[in-house]
Amino acid sequence: MSEFKSDFLRTLKERGFIHQISDETGLDDLLAKETVTAYIGFDPTAPSLHAGGLIQIMMLHWLQQTGHRPVSLMGGGTGMVGDPSFKEESRQLLTAETIEANIAGIKKVFSNYLAYGDGPKDALMVNNADWLLSINYLEFLRDVGRHFSVNRMLSFDSVKMRLEREQSLSFLEFNYMILQAYDFVELNRRYDVRLQMGGSDQWGNIINGIDLGHRLGTPQLYALTSPLLTTASGAKMGKSLSGAVWLNPEMLSAYDFWQYWRNTEDADVSRFLKLYTTLPMDEIGKLSALGGAEINEVKKILATEVTAMLHGRTAAEQAAETARKTFEEGAIAENLPSIEVPAAELDAGLGLLTLVVRAGLAASNGEARRHVQGGAVRVNDVAVSDERRLVGTADVSADGVIKLSLGRKKHILVRPA
Repeated sequence: MSEFKSDFLRTLKERGFIHQISDETGLDDLLAKETVTAYIGFDPTAPSLHAGGLIQIMMLHWLQQTGHRPVSLMGGGTGMVGDPSFKEESRQLLTAETIEANIAGIKKVFSNYLAYGDGPKDALMVNNADWLLSINYLEFLRDVGRHFSVNRMLSFDSVKMRLEREQSLSFLEFNYMILQAYDFVELNRRYDVRLQMGGSDQWGNIINGIDLGHRLGTPQLYALTSPLLTTASGAKMGKSLSGAVWLNPEMLSAYDFWQYWRNTEDADVSRFLKLYTTLPMDEIGKLSALGGAEINEVKKILATEVTAMLHGRTAAEQAAETARKTFEEGAIAENLPSIEVPAAELDAGLGLLTLVVRAGLAASNGEARRHVQGGAVRVNDVAVSDERRLVGTADVSADGVIKLSLGRKKHILVRPA
């Protein structure tokens, strides 16, 4: 479709969010003439989402900003089964208590992007356990299960990949598709939801819901998916060298989150400004035209804007200032991540490799040793080549800390406790 009438689809298209739409004209007409309620489902497999899920949250953000009503669906029910989409093996089953705790953690992030409330355009937070846990199995098989063709389900890419690799696909996981389709219908009945959004790997599951809606008498339902994102070098979004880039501050500091975006590859900067910030498109155009040394300034703007949405403007600017002091002035910035080490251990002397692992700069002594041998480890900005070096009280600076660094961009303050 050359040009959308609705602000929502126009915004999504120009910012690069659209991969597929089930009926472009029908959805565009609906969005142009009335307030539309749309949802995205989030699996509570961990106590926090990571940066890979931000694209979905931003889609809900723009939905609300263009006058529509977003629903963030927590998979309290489906989380007990696990989404098999494109996974190489079955998910570990989670207990009800773990799922509940994970949902509580995930919820914290959403209010930074969406305005929740009781108004016609206020966002809703819904849990599919509300209807899935009380299902009568025989009635569900008769009323819903009979509308699904196993032949068709076997044709979905997410299922075919598992079967081609000769990896078991359990009956439990097969039911996930039916439950997700039923969610769409149930959300339409309860909240007049007309659109389901998600990553492109969810296309088959969403279309299942549209088809089930047809058979069960809902109004026309719609699907919209975003591209599955990787970085320019092919890395998965939301993953860094040290692990997942979590959204919850207790799992990843605002400073480390800022650093993740500051380290964006040059080729990704323009795309990420469109997807992950709310900067106007004309401003993004000007920033994207900059090159050479100026691209590093643009990366700082990207990092600060993305961090401000999640952690607040003050925390984002503090992170930017901490980075400036650390890298440009070589100073010890108080806002750097820190760990506490018992003073008695420092008095006795703590092995460098042990400290590097304890600080989270390496996963094992072997990895820490390789970093030292490669000249990447520094104590108080002085490179260390002796892997048997002891770090102790004598290394505590006038600021009362020891600055432990890996490369140019990872710094931890060691504080005597």
